[in-house]
Amino acid sequence: MAIYNALTVDVEDYFHVSAFSDNIEQHEWSDHPLRVEKNTQRLLDIFDEYNAKSTFFVLGWVAERAKGLIKEIAARGHEVACHGYSHQLVYNQTPDVFREETIRSKHILEDIIQERVCGYRAASYSITAQSMWALDILVETGFDYDSSIFPVRHDRYGVPDAPEFPYRMETPEGFSLVEFPLSTAKILRYRLPVAGGGYFRLYPYWLSRAGLQQINRKQKPFVFYLHPWEIDPEQPRISASWISQFRHYNNLDKCESRLRNLLTEFSFDTVVNVLKKEGLIQG
Repeated sequence: MAIYNALTVDVEDYFHVSAFSDNIEQHEWSDHPLRVEKNTQRLLDIFDEYNAKSTFFVLGWVAERAKGLIKEIAARGHEVACHGYSHQLVYNQTPDVFREETIRSKHILEDIIQERVCGYRAASYSITAQSMWALDILVETGFDYDSSIFPVRHDRYGVPDAPEFPYRMETPEGFSLVEFPLSTAKILRYRLPVAGGGYFRLYPYWLSRAGLQQINRKQKPFVFYLHPWEIDPEQPRISASWISQFRHYNNLDKCESRLRNLLTEFSFDTVVNVLKKEGLIQG
């Protein structure tokens, strides 16, 4: 029996990414051409070709400007979930600011699709040891699951000792929340991030496939993520540090073909449906 994995898209534009936050301030976002609608439409069409359903973690800032796109995501049978409002790193926010932005974004999305939004993912996976308090706010504001914890060591994110597979956790204040951590593969004692995004573009395809197959051989689902701008090699170039430019622009021209290979070789569904199959969410 095929294992269904979680296919996810973080719906943000090229100028939203944390790697460029030192180069583009939030008040300048509207000065840049919006490409997220066209690129997300492209992903929707690709997913239709392969009969794959996905969870779209939508930035509230984008939803306000592309309501028709968000309605279409839902109309095509995909899950709409929350990616916060302003793509700020959670550990750089106060709990009050995080709560206000999370509620604001959730309400925007629910007003557009007229359905409850039950899933959340933080900007740049920024729920870390410094910001575990955010998990209590997610429960308080009505979310059933989170997919923000990356069980790796990284300069911007990561909880290295976190569980590798979906589980029900106890938050710092004692509440219950389901976590679908970003996927890693084991190489000796090292956890190799294989969940998608920049890693998917950096690694040769065979390495990503091998890491994801390792997870499925354990009879576990993985979560894969992508951003709409990652299939857009023609996007405007931002002047930034060499490491930020490398992370953002590396192999953009190869990403769509690799994605198509992935959709051919693995079975996918929304996060909420995978968690239901795992018995972690009722429904």
